[in-house]
Amino acid sequence: MAASLSGIGAMTAVIALAVVVAVLRRRIAVVAVIGSSMQPTLNAGDRVLVRRATISDLRMGQIAVFERPDNERTWGTTPPRWPADRREWMIKRVAAVPGDRLPAGMLALCITAEPAVPAGHVVVLGDNAASSLDSRQLGYIPAERLLGVVLRPLARR
Repeated sequence: MAASLSGIGAMTAVIALAVVVAVLRRRIAVVAVIGSSMQPTLNAGDRVLVRRATISDLRMGQIAVFERPDNERTWGTTPPRWPADRREWMIKRVAAVPGDRLPAGMLALCITAEPAVPAGHVVVLGDNAASSLDSRQLGYIPAERLLGVVLRPLARR
């Protein structure tokens, strides 16, 4: 009888572990940094741990991951899936969320003269402005292109 109970306990542990792994795969991803747009904070080759998030989770100053547009102004027809699929991602710092006033110098770059970020959009900037494709070129980033927020960098391999 004791042998069968320990077998049931082991099976329960394996099932619990599988459930935890499945939940984490839907909430957490690892994204590799490509390019120098976030230097000195992040460098090419770094990897970051990303937590799935919605636009309401974003706060100014956070680093977030968004789908990179196909040709600098347009995105694919469907929003990104989770876990991260084979799309290209851009890692940027959140500069403004819906309702926030635009950062200094951004008003002239945006399509409208509206001084606040519209609902469903964010403004993102790379830490290294000289080599960053961000809201300075793209304007507002649609919220549905958000993958998640960076929890922390991972140790280099």
